[in-house]
Amino acid sequence: MQNNLVLLTGNAHPELARKISEKIGVPLGKMSVFKFANDETFCKIQDNIRKRDVFVIQPTCRPVNDNLMELLIIIDACKRASAKSITAVVPYYGYSRTDKKDQPRVPITAKLVADLLTVAGANRLVTIDLHAEAIQGFFNIPVDALYVMPIFIKYIKTKIGLDNLVMVSPDAGGAARARTYAKKLGENVDIAVVDKRRIGNTGASEVINVVGEVAGKKCILVDDIIDTAGSITQAADVLKKRDAKEIWAMAAHAVLSPPALERLEKSPINEVVVSDTIPIPAEQKLNKITVLSVSELLAETIRRLYYGESVSVLFA
Repeated sequence: MQNNLVLLTGNAHPELARKISEKIGVPLGKMSVFKFANDETFCKIQDNIRKRDVFVIQPTCRPVNDNLMELLIIIDACKRASAKSITAVVPYYGYSRTDKKDQPRVPITAKLVADLLTVAGANRLVTIDLHAEAIQGFFNIPVDALYVMPIFIKYIKTKIGLDNLVMVSPDAGGAARARTYAKKLGENVDIAVVDKRRIGNTGASEVINVVGEVAGKKCILVDDIIDTAGSITQAADVLKKRDAKEIWAMAAHAVLSPPALERLEKSPINEVVVSDTIPIPAEQKLNKITVLSVSELLAETIRRLYYGESVSVLFA
């Protein structure tokens, strides 16, 4: 297909990279990435990438620091090999929740990661469902912040249906997201918000109230990340107590830190719909977890960027 387009991937999510490669019709570039005995990461690109447009596919998911360092080293290798352009395709942007100083003497690690990527040599970032939109402003290079929303909306329309449907935010901060989903789905889709407060730095929270009518409704809890699943399962418990008919949970990024699986399994949530921005091991794929792929979205984004076409149509 494109002689000057190069796709590279580290060890974070080779399965997603292979899917993207197949959809674009460009084989993954040959590259060795490994650790020495002293735990230092090394990479060697086998193909000539001089004056070529390189896309490095690497979510910075668990193990976050290893995958981030690997990404930086690959980008540096591309820069020193005289690549024409280097686009970091980071479906899941690690450290995105450390995006502001909300306490004294704490870092803004999302900004630090942006600086590291830029210094390493990235000319552009492609990512999906940033935890905070303001992270785009941490970069002095172009950022294409995509959304899984079109993928999830298609699933809702074909598998769940729009009748008697309510989009629910598990917290006040995500109300705008739930409202956008409802708007895209049609005027008959309502919204509700679970009001909660967080407890310290533990990630724990407690539910205070539900704003909106959920009794007898099909409720879809929508969020950007499911980490320990505390917030979303607490919200589901409250919806069930408020006589919700059926409950779904949807989130772009399935981090699934313990005890997420146990919480989701025991929760009244009928189905958990996530994307494959983060690899989900076979042992974590509960029967109630459905994984939708972002490979087509990313493949089309890469194709459009390579040909200099607009990517705004992908936000529709």
